[in-house]
Amino acid sequence: MSPMRPKAFPLGWLARSEAGLGLAVVAVVLLTLLFDQQRTYYYSPELSALDVLRHTSMLGIFALGAAIVIISGGIDLSAGSVIAFSGTICATLMVFLAPEAMQKAEPLGAGVTILAVGGTLVVGFLIGSLHAWLITVIGLPPFIATLATLVGLRSLARAVIENVTLHTFGARTTQIQIFDQQFRSLTTSVWLRAALFLTLAVAAWVLLSRTVVGRHLYALGGNEEATRLSGIRTDRLKWLAYALSAMLSSIAGIFYIGEQSVADPQTLARGYELNAIAAAVVGGCSLRGGIGTIPGTVLGCLFLRVVIDGIAKIIKTGADVYEGLIVGIVVVMAVALNQLRETSGRRKRFFEGPLGAVTVINLALLLGVLTTLVASPTSGQVAVLVGLACLALVKLFEAARARRAGS
Repeated sequence: MSPMRPKAFPLGWLARSEAGLGLAVVAVVLLTLLFDQQRTYYYSPELSALDVLRHTSMLGIFALGAAIVIISGGIDLSAGSVIAFSGTICATLMVFLAPEAMQKAEPLGAGVTILAVGGTLVVGFLIGSLHAWLITVIGLPPFIATLATLVGLRSLARAVIENVTLHTFGARTTQIQIFDQQFRSLTTSVWLRAALFLTLAVAAWVLLSRTVVGRHLYALGGNEEATRLSGIRTDRLKWLAYALSAMLSSIAGIFYIGEQSVADPQTLARGYELNAIAAAVVGGCSLRGGIGTIPGTVLGCLFLRVVIDGIAKIIKTGADVYEGLIVGIVVVMAVALNQLRETSGRRKRFFEGPLGAVTVINLALLLGVLTTLVASPTSGQVAVLVGLACLALVKLFEAARARRAGS
């Protein structure tokens, strides 16, 4: 008995989904160009492209880990806290290895940096191994296992920083400043980030689509029991998936403390786990497992970033307030699309009965509140939101039509 990928999601469909996502990215860029009063994309295309590339690369590094875990049938809610904890560990190792240089803001040297980065990656591997142990040996659901580290690692990171700074510098603080210019120049380089993201994406694509281990990960997500009965060590596959996810988050943590010049676990990467899951789901990964591609995840990262960047350029002041709301809406719509594809050929009535009536009221109130909050003397902001909503509706209708045609 050999595990197989679900037939309901052929590779041809995945290719069409990625093509549609690519068109959606282009549509969002055009809408932003149309309604941005300063025409930033038109007058500063290189700067805008570099900014999108910088954010997409950083999101993509740890979103790849989220995608691998989701494909294997799990979920990792700890990415943001692992990023914060890993950044703390990297800065702490620098303090241990070169306390005087850190205190006097002197260069650390390549040896110290390499050891700190290597130690941070080891810590990421240990965190992923802990997740795998809690899930496979203790029997905790992945949601609970990673939720525990989501809550606990950030507090542990703050305790580590306070004790390290007290015993090393004689004063208790909640941050460690990073002064080494060589480390900062490497971690802030847009091209280095992009090259690393591309390399990691290619490696993940090869792992999932060109190796036996990758086929086993898809099989694990599609049907864990059948995979186990086929003689495949499912516990080791989960170990691999969660270890890769945590190590990729550790890499992101190293880059973030270099970019911000400080290790601050209280604020670093808060809520980033939702962004990672959103990028993977938007890119076609099914939360039921067994479905998804790395190219789709890369496009999901790009789509998420151009939407956030477009809203920032249109709304201008206070756009960051709406970032979480935007990500939440994108996640809900992406999961809804996946549900439409996974359901049987029967038609659904979405607003039937009392619950449907209340839902119509909820959606109308939400739309009214959003319109009121973002409206200005010009109608550009409202227009772009309507445009994005129409784009999403087109995708929904397209998915529903494809579902009916295939039934």
